[in-house]
Amino acid sequence: MTGSYTRSTSSSFTITDARYVGGRVAADLRLLFNLYGEPSLDRIDNSAEEVALLLRDGYLDTVDYGFRDTANNAWKLRLRYKATTGGQLVDSRPGNFPDPVNLTGYGFYSFLTYSSTFDLLTGTQQATVKGALPISRTTGVAPSALSGNTTAGHSYARNGAGVSRDVYLAY
Repeated sequence: MTGSYTRSTSSSFTITDARYVGGRVAADLRLLFNLYGEPSLDRIDNSAEEVALLLRDGYLDTVDYGFRDTANNAWKLRLRYKATTGGQLVDSRPGNFPDPVNLTGYGFYSFLTYSSTFDLLTGTQQATVKGALPISRTTGVAPSALSGNTTAGHSYARNGAGVSRDVYLAY
């Protein structure tokens, strides 16, 4: 008796894959909530969906979440997620933050940059993409991260795409 085995794979990155990655980002944000009381749980859900939608379509470059000093627009603690495709992506466990720090007086903040693929869209197409997102963002200046320590090495991925994460902590 003879037999054969055929296996097919798909290299497309689906919304399911993107939501998996977004869920990993949300797990990090839930840990921030447990440690510092921010961001709110509904904001976490919206952030995860925003990451998933932008990542799926290749429109995400970076998104930062953390706590900043509003007086000088500088991060005290920042999680930065950078969209990545291909390469040696590893799907890490969420968490692995620095020891808790005192963030009294620092407000929670998020800053997002779009990819060059997004920049190639027409103004109308960009408005359509932004209108479909669960978070309405305004333009602004990215907070600085000048004197601190950045720890890299974490990533969340599925089916060839995902995000790499670094954690910045000001001195």
